[in-house]
Amino acid sequence: MSTQPSFSTLPLPPATLANLEQLGYTGMTPIQAAALPLALAGHDLIAQAKTGSGKTAAFSLALLANLNVRRFAVQALVLCPTRELADQVTLEVRRLARAEDHIKVLTLCGGAVMRTQTASLEHGAHIVVGTPGRIMDHLERGSLKLDALNTLVLDEADRMLDMGFFDDIATVVKQCPKQRQTLLFSATYPEGIAKLSAAFMREPKEVKLMQQHAATKIRQRFYEVKESERLHAVSLLLNHYRPVSTLAFCNTKQQCRDLVQVLRGQGFAALELHGDLDQRERDQVMVRFANRSCSVLVATDIAARGLDIAGLEAVINVDIAADVDTHTHRIGRTGRVDEEGWAFSLASMDEMGRVGNIEKAGGFTSEWQPLSSLTSTAGGPLKPPMQTIQILGGRKEKIRAGDVLGALTKDLGFAGAQIGKINVNEFSTYVAVESGIAAQVVKKLSAGKVKGRSVKLRLLES
Repeated sequence: MSTQPSFSTLPLPPATLANLEQLGYTGMTPIQAAALPLALAGHDLIAQAKTGSGKTAAFSLALLANLNVRRFAVQALVLCPTRELADQVTLEVRRLARAEDHIKVLTLCGGAVMRTQTASLEHGAHIVVGTPGRIMDHLERGSLKLDALNTLVLDEADRMLDMGFFDDIATVVKQCPKQRQTLLFSATYPEGIAKLSAAFMREPKEVKLMQQHAATKIRQRFYEVKESERLHAVSLLLNHYRPVSTLAFCNTKQQCRDLVQVLRGQGFAALELHGDLDQRERDQVMVRFANRSCSVLVATDIAARGLDIAGLEAVINVDIAADVDTHTHRIGRTGRVDEEGWAFSLASMDEMGRVGNIEKAGGFTSEWQPLSSLTSTAGGPLKPPMQTIQILGGRKEKIRAGDVLGALTKDLGFAGAQIGKINVNEFSTYVAVESGIAAQVVKKLSAGKVKGRSVKLRLLES
């Protein structure tokens, strides 16, 4: 029996409640139970809750309740810090909007072609999700009109402030109608949040869910290392605990590159994510990590902003984070919703002061283990369960995920269970397949067809 309060206690239409049930929403998470009654009553809201707590559904249901589907104009705007987060929010809004026919949701972020976005805007939209810079570009060009807006959402507002978006947000908000509802969601509460709310919100209600991740959800372990042992210690952790999916944080781009080189040299499928990657490379890395064809993603904090990876088993702090908030953000990527996760931190003597600050803020005493306790288990180097095949051709060629799945299962006879996530981007399609059949799939699909056409493809290897 779920002890979570039911969505049926809220003033939501029967079609929305039926859709929530179909999507497997059994009851409200604490942030939904606290925020939704206030948001649905029309109040401005500042909600503080950790990432992965169900906040996207909280603001999505509120903005959908304010929507007049027959009015084909932008009525809701969601500002996000990164393109990845904007994509995730768009997917969630679309899922929750299924109860109503013909709700159009558009994503407007940098890294995508401006012309294509302008053309989409000409066809109209009800809801726009995007990053501040790109939204500002469209407002300046006049391709985005906000005069019909009734709901503004600032998602992960603390991260947007960290990334220096205060002025951009201010520019966007000034173009929104005064009579609107503003919902601000944030994992932490830096002073910039108070400044934002004072400038742009009307008597906001505050909801603060300060509960940390339950101790049983994220198990933290610390290992003392000498500088010369640090990179090798990462492979010791991976071979000992053997997590399927690990996010390793480094404080510099160079440390990311060095670690990836060390891990690949030892047979791990590792990829790097940092500011020197262009958007296409970044998208490809994210697809491969999310579809489980890469065991370890080595990232800097800025590059990993907005990432929300389901089923992340472990986070490794290769370097100790510069401040407590960053450490909390890092380890909060694992142990999401009802899953458990590991957070391992490698600390040299020079970093003990930072570890002390983390303990003090978290109210715990670190659990220290010696590196010598890490032993390699049988089974050879850790290998990812999936591999990714890139098909040259995507939305531009009208390829859909169903076309690819049909070609692999109906035409070529592979089992549906052997095929993982299929991501269709503008010019490329990425298909995750079980590692054991990857070579076979490449061979058969190269000789076969997708949507009646031959395709060019390649196996992506770390």
